[in-house]
Amino acid sequence: MSEEEIRTIIFAGLRKVAPEADPSTLRPGDKIRESLDIDSFDFLNFLIGLHEKLHVEIPEADYGKLTTLADMLAYLAPRAK
Repeated sequence: MSEEEIRTIIFAGLRKVAPEADPSTLRPGDKIRESLDIDSFDFLNFLIGLHEKLHVEIPEADYGKLTTLADMLAYLAPRAK
C-alpha cells in the first residue's frame, strides 16, 4: 500500500473523530492530537479505525510513537498490506 493511500485512510479516520477539523492542513511534523484538538478517547477510536482499515496491529505500547503524520506514515507504511 502506498503512503498516499495510507494518508487518505488516516485523513478519513481523523475526519470521523474530528469532523470540524481539516486534516489536510496538517504538516508532517504537527502533533495530531493538539493540532486537531482530539481527546484521548477519540484518538483511541481513530487508532482502532486504522487497525480495521489497514489490518495493522498497533500495540498500546506504540501509541506514543504515533503523534505526528510523519510518525504514522513511517510506522504504518512498512506494516500495511
